[in-house]
Amino acid sequence: MADSLDHQARRYLWGHFTRLAGVQRDGMPIIERGEGAYVYDTDGKKYLDGLSGLFTVNIGHGRRELADAAAAQTEKLSYFPLWSFGTPPAIELAARLADLAPGDLNRVFFTTGGGEAVESAWKLAMQYFAAIGQPQRRKVISRDYAYHGTSLGALSITGIPAIREPFEPLLPTAVKIRNTNRYRCVSCADAPACTLDCADDLERRILSEGPETVAMVIMEPVQNTGGTLVPPEGYWKKVRGICDKYGVLLVSDEVICAFGRLGHMFGCDRFGYQPDMITFAKGVTSGYSALGGVIVSDRIASPFVEDAGRTYLHGSTFGGHPVGCAVALANLDVLEREDLCGNVLRNEPLFDDVMAALAELPIVGDVRGCGYFRVAELVRDKETKETFSDEESEWLLRGVLSPILHDAGLICRADDRADPVVVLSPTLVCGEKELEFIRATLHHAFTAAWDEYRRR
Repeated sequence: MADSLDHQARRYLWGHFTRLAGVQRDGMPIIERGEGAYVYDTDGKKYLDGLSGLFTVNIGHGRRELADAAAAQTEKLSYFPLWSFGTPPAIELAARLADLAPGDLNRVFFTTGGGEAVESAWKLAMQYFAAIGQPQRRKVISRDYAYHGTSLGALSITGIPAIREPFEPLLPTAVKIRNTNRYRCVSCADAPACTLDCADDLERRILSEGPETVAMVIMEPVQNTGGTLVPPEGYWKKVRGICDKYGVLLVSDEVICAFGRLGHMFGCDRFGYQPDMITFAKGVTSGYSALGGVIVSDRIASPFVEDAGRTYLHGSTFGGHPVGCAVALANLDVLEREDLCGNVLRNEPLFDDVMAALAELPIVGDVRGCGYFRVAELVRDKETKETFSDEESEWLLRGVLSPILHDAGLICRADDRADPVVVLSPTLVCGEKELEFIRATLHHAFTAAWDEYRRR
């Protein structure tokens, strides 16, 4: 069976962001089941899922409760669209998310995933401003190296040059500002403390574009690409103030950060800011079904509520699928009943210690992150912070580290879309045992990789 699947994978499967020639030549690991914090391949090998699938399986693998919820809903009503109709699971989930979200975020527009949610938020922002007499507000501002999706609109917002370049020119109304990479911050390099110049860059960009043309700013609470970039203290307060000053909407892209990843139901709760919209996906179902959406403030919804002839002209066949919504409700039950946000916060000091131990290694230039969302940035010179060349990163991440981690049974992400990093995002059910395994495995892998590098 395993040999047959390997043959079919090589011949027929086209993986996402996957080098097809490599799969054709070498095959790929085939994961066939999961249980708790672990997954197993078709050869029976066990792995600690240190990436929660893809920042997704927050409550862990193999939950019968969610499978039962999906089966029961499938039997009762397998599908019906939200085009002028409602379904009980979609209505109940919308109400529950509105109750969990901060402030007046009380309207939920469902999608099938995160990139689609981002695109929906941008289109909604443009139509909102047109409805209130400001149709020239169409631009969106995001941050360098931030990932917000790959459809053409969302890709225009995404700030990763390598995945934008094949499709350029993209939409010119999506512009970029600096991110919050404090390890490599030019503005604060010689300052005694953070100057928040990265937040000031937002105001400079709004002014240079023309405030009357900017519809929204979209940012993750903690930016993923670039290496789990935690904002400095005071950053979000300043960003919120700048948006208010110029009448720009603030969208918190929480596709990764929501539903416990940072120890709170939403990342904006951890950092104490109030967005106008929240985009979500991934952890809302823990990956047991495909679902995403946008949680929208009453202010943005008001033109559509008050004008009987106005429609938000956007939708999709499977957005708010009743099975996905039923699974999401069961997922939220587990998150709350087992206090998985609390588990993250209780174990956060231990995760801090794990990362601090790795920071002592000569190949590790910086460790950063919070909650169950961490990164180790790899450098060739710890004192100067000199990074590896593109060729060295390719060799290090894919030729050395990835095989070591695979053999050791740890799934995490070796990423060089910006500077080379190893990303950790374990399931929220992990505790001391799993975190110690992460420490020991990465300590061994980083030490071996550094020794290999010095022998080159």
